[in-house]
Amino acid sequence: MKNVIRALLILLTVSVNIGCDQVSKNIVRTKVDYGESIPLLDSHLTLTKVENTGAFLSVGDSLPPILKTLLLLIVPLLAMAFGFGYLLFRFNTPRLFVVGACFIIGGGIGNLIDRWAYGSVTDFLHISFGVLQTGIFNMADVSVMVGTGFILLNSFLNNQKDDGQLV
Repeated sequence: MKNVIRALLILLTVSVNIGCDQVSKNIVRTKVDYGESIPLLDSHLTLTKVENTGAFLSVGDSLPPILKTLLLLIVPLLAMAFGFGYLLFRFNTPRLFVVGACFIIGGGIGNLIDRWAYGSVTDFLHISFGVLQTGIFNMADVSVMVGTGFILLNSFLNNQKDDGQLV
């Protein structure tokens, strides 16, 4: 019963990440025009709708279609499936790692849904604090970054514990 609850929590966490991403993208697709810039937090956080046919910062945008499909759809799909299976069947994985991996998988699936359904990923958030700026990103990207933070924190805490510095 414990493993069933664990599997349901993993599925729920992945699904919530996918849902937040897809709902936010759907709102942007229907309510925001391309190139429109809507300030959300003065000029520090703006909403700007763009379509990204590549990966991070449009890398791979100009690849031949078959290579783009392989590298931006099929390989990530296999990685998400492997990661999901790993989480479901490795029962001694630390909780913080599991949560982080769920966020990464959920974000990855969110962007894969866009690539498959639209041929591109809808990005819409931009952060700017003077010289510190981001590219335009979406909630799937936020999920991936938060998940990566959880996994790094888990690794740091485990290293501290192994060194005898953390109780």
